Amino acid sequence: MDLLELKAIYKSGVNIIDYLVCRGVGRTDAIAISYDLQAGTYTALADENSTYIDEYTSEIAETLNTLGAGTESIMEAGVGEATTLANVRRQLRFEPDSFGFDISLSRALFGQKYFNRKGRGSSSLFVGDMFSIPLADDSVDIVYTSHSIEPNGGREEDALSELYRVARKYLILYEPSYEMATNEGRQRMDHLGYVRGLPQVADKLGMNVSDYRLTKVCSNSLNPTAMLLIEKNKRASGNRNVEYRCPNNGERLQLSHGCYWSESSLRIYPVVLGIPLLTPQHGIIATHYAEFI
Repeated sequence: MDLLELKAIYKSGVNIIDYLVCRGVGRTDAIAISYDLQAGTYTALADENSTYIDEYTSEIAETLNTLGAGTESIMEAGVGEATTLANVRRQLRFEPDSFGFDISLSRALFGQKYFNRKGRGSSSLFVGDMFSIPLADDSVDIVYTSHSIEPNGGREEDALSELYRVARKYLILYEPSYEMATNEGRQRMDHLGYVRGLPQVADKLGMNVSDYRLTKVCSNSLNPTAMLLIEKNKRASGNRNVEYRCPNNGERLQLSHGCYWSESSLRIYPVVLGIPLLTPQHGIIATHYAEFI
């Protein structure tokens, strides 16, 4: 696959996900490539639309503030360029450790730069797959999404199960509502392969849905955002001990000479400009690594 050619096609205005899927590329890989090609556009849009970003993230921050007693860690799954995470973190009335991951290294790098400029405190961003999150069960007090499950229609159960697994107290989804969209909006979502029926999926999986409603702030009437609040164990104590796990076998990773080492799977995971690469595909087989450290 010629990435230079794809970059030129993207710049011409072609929908890269559709383009790749029509040529036999798997949807997950197509999404990852598309997101990487788009990197940098979201921070630019956030700067151009700062009033909307402030209003949208204020609504998310208010929800987190309401739930925040005893919260020591938050994470945005599918963090993109951290335009949501940075502005949410800036408006919180508590001081949690902040995490975020994305499938695209380029987006995570832009996100790190944006958070340093606009956020408060510090953040730990990493490259990860939403369907194989490199964290232990019950790792992060509050896990939330912002239109990151969106393009994964048909994989709703997989996404919710994995996000719920790593959430300790709450899982909050800010995702498009197929059910509350107009007919035109539903046709658009069908064409784009967006998720649907998230509350029903959560119920089917035995999760405790305590709230589901449209947000007050929405950028596109054809793609209305709804907040789905899932309680897991709201009385759990807060957790700051968030550790990376091997995405291939789930065992604890060790930071070693600037990379992450999995003794149990005999793989190392690189760190690029401060961003750990923690997807199964990034694991480098290193069966003799232990002999050199």
